[in-house]
Amino acid sequence: MSRFINPYTDVGFKIIFGQEISKPLLLDFLNTLLEGEEHIVDLSLSDKEQVSDYEDDRTLIYDVLCTTDDGSKIIVEMQNKKQGYFKKRSLYYVARAISRQGESGKTWRYDIKAVYFVAFMNFSLPDMPDFRTDVMLMNVKHKNVFSKDIRMTFLQLPLFTKGQDECETNFEKWIYIFKNMYILERMPWAAQNAVFNKLADIAEVSHLTGTKRDEYEKSLKRYRDTLDIFETAREDGHEEGWQEGREKGLQEGRAEGRAEGRAEGRAEGRAEGRAEGRAAGLQEGRAEAMKDMARFLKSSGKMSVEEIAAATGLAPSEIASL
Repeated sequence: MSRFINPYTDVGFKIIFGQEISKPLLLDFLNTLLEGEEHIVDLSLSDKEQVSDYEDDRTLIYDVLCTTDDGSKIIVEMQNKKQGYFKKRSLYYVARAISRQGESGKTWRYDIKAVYFVAFMNFSLPDMPDFRTDVMLMNVKHKNVFSKDIRMTFLQLPLFTKGQDECETNFEKWIYIFKNMYILERMPWAAQNAVFNKLADIAEVSHLTGTKRDEYEKSLKRYRDTLDIFETAREDGHEEGWQEGREKGLQEGRAEGRAEGRAEGRAEGRAEGRAEGRAAGLQEGRAEAMKDMARFLKSSGKMSVEEIAAATGLAPSEIASL
């Protein structure tokens, strides 16, 4: 087993960010995430997770209530799982965090706290090309922020490609550790940074108690089983897609071939028609010329009808009608 826990697992994620002893880690991470925008001075975790509507929502940490240096309150929700309809689910989580703040009575003035949603994604979406994507409500016409009460940050870890020696900011160091923790032999930067030193102590598998160790190993098995399911589905989908693509390609090829054949046939037909038209025109021209000659010979009175017919190739009856 690896030296450090796998943060992609339910239990591993909560060990790092979801327990009282790890609050300094979460505080440090959020401040590096929001550096230059907000500075959190205190935070409190809910006593227990909110009751989930779905079994696979258990990786969420709900109601991380943060206090900024200007006294503002923000709620941070953190997500760490690949799910279907990912964007829609993310919007649902944010909307649910907002609606839970509602109070009954006429005195409440919709004084909601801002909700910040942070998603650790061990996968990437095709329409999100960047490692980090920040989303807010926007005025479409003027391209400015409509409201800061909703903030969604998506971190697509497969798109973070920096090595240990390339990480410069604390945020980059956090992401590098989170992405690679389960394969690290030692915690980088632990000697220089007290937060990473504490992370090394909390996240070392050998430091887990018997019960917590059992929970983690079960969580790790669920995570691996989920990966197997996704990989099998991907491979099956690839094979099915190949077959469907091949069949569709054949159908499209046949259709294109028929269209090309029709086009070529029309082109050849037009060419043949022009050639036949020219030939017919020449024949008609020669026939008229022979008729003109026959009229001249006939009017001269010097040749019989039979002689004129022999000279022009016209039938005697045709010459008689001229």
